[in-house]
Amino acid sequence: MDTAHTPSQPNTPPVDHSRGQLLMGVGALLVAGVLAYGAVAIPADAGYAGVGPNFLPWVVSAAMAVCGVLLVWEARTGGFRQMPEPSGAARGDWRALAWVSAGILLNASLITTIGFVLSCALCFVLAVRGLRASEGKPIGDARQTLKDAVTGMLISAPVFWLFTKLLAVNLPGLTATGWL
Repeated sequence: MDTAHTPSQPNTPPVDHSRGQLLMGVGALLVAGVLAYGAVAIPADAGYAGVGPNFLPWVVSAAMAVCGVLLVWEARTGGFRQMPEPSGAARGDWRALAWVSAGILLNASLITTIGFVLSCALCFVLAVRGLRASEGKPIGDARQTLKDAVTGMLISAPVFWLFTKLLAVNLPGLTATGWL
């Protein structure tokens, strides 16, 4: 078996990603332009802390523009600095991405149904499961899942309390009193 040309060999020539990176940079600049165009239509009346409703769209637009410029600059000067293709754990794990994505999507879709604390705990359980899978560790049994759920609740409950009680930001709760 000839293994001289497999990507895991250290002497394999790097892959040129500069064209894709250039396209991503131009795309980011276009999105920044569209966001800035949309921010112009939002009234600039100052609200909370002197910041108007168009502040966040302008911040996002500026951040996208900076990222776009940096991507274009990097592509024009070498494209990811001609880094070799990652191998092993550095390549990433689609299962981990799927677990974490499922946690985020379920959190967003269930937060008004089961409340902030429980939906965040579920997100935590699935994200931790994905992170374990990405490291090649076993994702855990029912006992580990219960530990992860309790840990998620121990993290999200104080966050819920801080937002609702100290910052007066309404977050969805499971009960009439707002807890859970």
